Amino acid sequence: MLYHLLYPLSANLTLFNVFKYISFRAIMATLTALMISFLLGKPLIDYLREFQIGQMIRDDGPQTHLEKSGTPTMGGVLF
Repeated sequence: MLYHLLYPLSANLTLFNVFKYISFRAIMATLTALMISFLLGKPLIDYLREFQIGQMIRDDGPQTHLEKSGTPTMGGVLF
């Protein structure tokens, strides 16, 4: 959406010529997604823990995996 708003300004201001480059737009999209995941990640994990949406750990597995019990399994939804 920013592309459609800011690209026409490149006719008047050379600063907005960067919106012509796909590499710039890809980098900005990546940074935007990273910022959204940082801002919404912790609240989403807390929300999933509140409703006890977590991974069940089997007893027959390694004992070190038992500490992972209750880890939210839908954290990948954010990504």
